[in-house]
Amino acid sequence: MELDTFSSTSTTRLQALYSDFSRQKTSNPASYQANVEWWRKALETIVSSGFQDEHGSVYGKKQGSGKSRLVLHANATLLDQVKIPRVGKPLALGAVLSELHASHSFYPLAEFTSLKSSIYSTHSLPIRIASYVVGKPLWWALEQMGIVGEEGILGSSTRDHKGTAWHGDYVIIALAAKAAETIQEMQRDIVAGPADSLYSFESFRKTFGVSLDTSGAPLSELDAKVLLKFMERDRGVLVYDNDVIKFVDEDAPAEDRIVTPVDRGILELKSAVQNMHTQVNSLQEKIDQCTRQASEALQKERKPLALSYIRSRKTLQEVLSKRLGSLATLESTLVTVETAAGDVEIMKSYESSTATLKSILSHPSLQRENVDKTMEALAEANADAREIDDAVRVGADVALGVENNVDESELEAEWAEMVKQLGKEKEEEESQAERKKLGAAELRTPQELPQDGRKTPEKVSALST
Repeated sequence: MELDTFSSTSTTRLQALYSDFSRQKTSNPASYQANVEWWRKALETIVSSGFQDEHGSVYGKKQGSGKSRLVLHANATLLDQVKIPRVGKPLALGAVLSELHASHSFYPLAEFTSLKSSIYSTHSLPIRIASYVVGKPLWWALEQMGIVGEEGILGSSTRDHKGTAWHGDYVIIALAAKAAETIQEMQRDIVAGPADSLYSFESFRKTFGVSLDTSGAPLSELDAKVLLKFMERDRGVLVYDNDVIKFVDEDAPAEDRIVTPVDRGILELKSAVQNMHTQVNSLQEKIDQCTRQASEALQKERKPLALSYIRSRKTLQEVLSKRLGSLATLESTLVTVETAAGDVEIMKSYESSTATLKSILSHPSLQRENVDKTMEALAEANADAREIDDAVRVGADVALGVENNVDESELEAEWAEMVKQLGKEKEEEESQAERKKLGAAELRTPQELPQDGRKTPEKVSALST
């Protein structure tokens, strides 16, 4: 598989990138920085893909599993690997690495591991101003004045770009930061108890290998050491002490950033449980294998051989039963220890909450005398507010000529009288409607009815009473 960074670039552009463009730093700084940026991305791709640990060219070479996905091995082999037909080898790679080191994108491995303070605190003020505020043009101008840069007053010492002075191993900070972020996200999903925050060096490599290699291969020892250094010193999310790795919160106090004897004990129990699981799985596989072999011997009528396999299976089953008992005991012990450790953390939270509450309650404004005085003052203020409100309302009524001396009982009596009168009127209306209905009815006499029982068309009026 071809590396996209190289295959997607035209031959003309590659020829410019592979030339010795180091002289453009002063004559054409924009082009120089563009070339350096291209090489930064290209080198990151070479390392992250695992290509650098394979032999061959960047064109038509299948990506391998690789050994390091964070550290660039800059040497003559790298020049051969990035060699392109009809283009050749890069002539300015030394200048590129020097520039990337100056910008703190790449760190020599020895320097990275020996630093005591965070790499993010080593950036000088001129670099930060030039890179993030003012920009490359002013940075170039400062270099011309001899203030910054490799030869400047505030710059680093001269580094030979020719020969082999640039050879060595370089930690790529962007790749380390990306892997660290992935590991932190994975850890947040894993954590359920104190044991989940503890790892040995080997278990750390196995658990988080997927952060760099999607195939799930364990982290290389070099990458694991780089990540542990970066995450402990520069991210502050873990502590590493004598093969014990402990994840902590970024804002955890100093007293929590140590590996305690309790942590070591929990990790030993956790490792014992994991090892016991491995033994149980191995025994089960052997038992299954003996069962298959016994069946095959039985089918071939090899009774002695079949009995031998059955005897071995029985022995393995006895061992498996013992291991399962030991595993249950270890897991129960681990749960008990984790629960106790969790109780300690809960009690610390209770103590902290109690101290906070006492501190709040000790405030002078919450003293009993002050509270009583404040509440009395509040009651007086509310009473004054009511008096003022009543005075304003009465004054408004007087101004509008409204008298507010109406007795509520009189209003209730008038309301009852209105309801009673309304009821009487309704009854009278219903009575009148009934009388009209009866008066409009038409009556027939028996003489007016036909003899054969049929009705006659004549109508008779109702008899008046």
